[in-house]
Amino acid sequence: MTNTESKNSSARVLGGVELPVAGTWKVDPGHAEVGFVGRHFMITKVRGRFTGVDGVVTVAEQPEESSVEVTIDMTTVSSGDKTRDDHLRSDDFFDVANHPTATFTSTSVSWIGAGGVLEGDLTIKGVSRSVSLKVEHLGVVADPWGNNRAVFSAKGRINREDWGLTWNMALEAGGILVSKEIDLELEVELVHETA
Repeated sequence: MTNTESKNSSARVLGGVELPVAGTWKVDPGHAEVGFVGRHFMITKVRGRFTGVDGVVTVAEQPEESSVEVTIDMTTVSSGDKTRDDHLRSDDFFDVANHPTATFTSTSVSWIGAGGVLEGDLTIKGVSRSVSLKVEHLGVVADPWGNNRAVFSAKGRINREDWGLTWNMALEAGGILVSKEIDLELEVELVHETA
C-alpha cells in the first residue's frame, strides 16, 4: 500500500484513505463511551453505557499490526435508572465490589480502507472471552487546544452468559426478562501522543 502525507500532521493517506499516523494514541476518557443494548421482556430495548473508559491504541505502519489495550471502570455503568444501575453493579451482574474493572486486549486486526474487524479478549469478572468488533475510522481532526484526534466507532454482539452474567427471570407467558444477547456500541476519540 502507498503511504503519503495528509494535510493533517497526524494523518496519512494509505490506499487512498486518510488514516491516523503510526504511533501512540491515548483514549480521551471524556470522549469515550462503551455502550450496550439489551432487551427487556424480550421486546423493549434498554440502553446503558460505561463512561469510565481509558486505554491506548498503538497504530502501526500497517494497520493490521496495530494493537488496543482498554480498561473499563465498571462502577460507571449508567442506564438511566438508579435501581437498575445498582442491580447491574451487584454480584448478580458485574460484582463491582470484587471486579471494579473490565479489560479489552486486541489479538488481531484486519483492515480494508476505512474499516476493519478487531478481535480481542474481553475480561469481565475475571472471565476472558474472545469478541469481534466491526470498526470504522471516522476521521482525524485538530481540536482547538492543539491536539490531533482520531475518531472511531465500533459495534459487536455478545452473549452475556459467556462471562457468567446469567441472572434472569422466566416470564409467565414464556421467554425471559433480560435478553442474553447484548449489542455493543463504542464511540472513541483518541489523542495523538507526540514527543
